[in-house]
Amino acid sequence: MSSNQSRRKFIKDSATTAAAALAVPSIIPAEAFGANDRINAAVLGINGRGKSHIQGFMVQDNVEVTTLCDPDMNLLKQRQKDFKDKYNKDVALEQDLRRVMDNKDIDVISIATPNHWHSLAVIWACQAGKDAYVEKPGSHNIWEGRKMVEAAEKYDRIVQHGVQLRSSPAVNEAIGLLRDGYIGRVYMARGLVFRWRPSIGDAGFEPVPDGIDYDLWTGPAMKRPFTRNLVHYNWHWTFEYGNGDVGNQGIHETDLCMWGLDVGLPTKITSMGGKFLWDDAKEVPEVLTSVYHYPEEDKIIQFEVRPWCTNTEEGVTVGNIFYGDKGVLVVDGYDSYKTYLGQKREPGKSGSDGAMSGSEYDRGAGGTDGHFANFIKAVRAHDKTILNGPVETAHLSSGLAHLGNIAYRLGRVLTFDPDSERFVNDAEADKLLKRNYRPPYVIPENV
Repeated sequence: MSSNQSRRKFIKDSATTAAAALAVPSIIPAEAFGANDRINAAVLGINGRGKSHIQGFMVQDNVEVTTLCDPDMNLLKQRQKDFKDKYNKDVALEQDLRRVMDNKDIDVISIATPNHWHSLAVIWACQAGKDAYVEKPGSHNIWEGRKMVEAAEKYDRIVQHGVQLRSSPAVNEAIGLLRDGYIGRVYMARGLVFRWRPSIGDAGFEPVPDGIDYDLWTGPAMKRPFTRNLVHYNWHWTFEYGNGDVGNQGIHETDLCMWGLDVGLPTKITSMGGKFLWDDAKEVPEVLTSVYHYPEEDKIIQFEVRPWCTNTEEGVTVGNIFYGDKGVLVVDGYDSYKTYLGQKREPGKSGSDGAMSGSEYDRGAGGTDGHFANFIKAVRAHDKTILNGPVETAHLSSGLAHLGNIAYRLGRVLTFDPDSERFVNDAEADKLLKRNYRPPYVIPENV
């Protein structure tokens, strides 16, 4: 079996595995474990999604966040106060994630750093014998995404990708309908990221503020002069540290496109867009349309990023639409779906996590907290087959976004070989599959 076939089989099997996992309690009662079974967690990156990660751990039974880590000591002190106010507990602070990796009392880490740190942090965690939850995207480029998968396999670690819609009962039900042929043969998926993204202006350069270890923040990336247009959020809009919205919000949708279509990485990619609204410090396109073609499987993915005033599609601004020869299935956000059948678009089956309350699925599944519950369950069992968002899916869904960005940057149709994970006779495109790593923050060839 070729590696591409293996990846497709993995994605197909993961739908069945995730659905099965939702049918049993996602949170094991604390009384089932002794004091020595408590899981100690550290959260890396605590400005944005990291705050949700803290809660995601702290609502689990017999799990406790013991360490917060961020290059910005100012943020750390504020989060320490917030933690004390909310949980009436103390939490340790650490600026350097390498000391977190060395701490033998920490069992699991979650990674909500900027994108350029994600894969390296996962690899270091695996090498240190820790399990990891990594925020989307799992990688900043395709090469390091594969290294992340190799590290999880080599060190036998549990790695969950932070696409919480994979723990949604309603989305799992929708995937089941696609698999069962409810809308017929599914040949196309469309991902939508219509988010309100205003101008970020141009803050210019300034000295590094007190309390920020900018060398650690920069990590494996090229170090640029310090600017508020990077630290703390707007790094998303540069190719050096982020991946634009297709690699930000869009990873939820690239993941679902691939999961629903039951495909791996594509053969043909094209992408077009640009900056049409503001003359600001963003480098990535504000508007982006990408097409991913699977000629061997007769399937196609369309992906659209829009930043400002726009129409909705089937009432959705962030979500997915699947097209079959008998109807369409629409996923709105993270936790609901609806279907329309035939030429007259007659409403068919629909579902939402809220509507499933009290059902067999109402066992702590869904949302960030439910996705963390699934992760902790897999950690306790040391069984990666329990994971709803395993590391392979992190690599593939992130990889799809990376391919679209590469096609945009080169301005032409690209031909990709999913087996070798390289472009076909295209050295220029191959250079964008990997970055130049800044010592000592280097991902080695052999992880």
